[in-house]
Amino acid sequence: MDNATKFLVYCIEIYKSAHNLNGKQVMQLFGKYGIHEYILNCYNALHTTGPEYIIEDITGLIEERKSQ
Repeated sequence: MDNATKFLVYCIEIYKSAHNLNGKQVMQLFGKYGIHEYILNCYNALHTTGPEYIIEDITGLIEERKSQ
């Protein structure tokens, strides 16, 4: 497993914990709003930030994409 994929798993886990969701719910949410691709495409920038920023960033992106 490469570093970007490991980071994606990390993001899923911290998002799951922050929003009291289970793995299936997070996978559906991330799939629906293209979050997997976003995380992998932005890995170089995102992996240098802390968990609070990552959660805030993903949450904001989901909210933005919900309104489109």
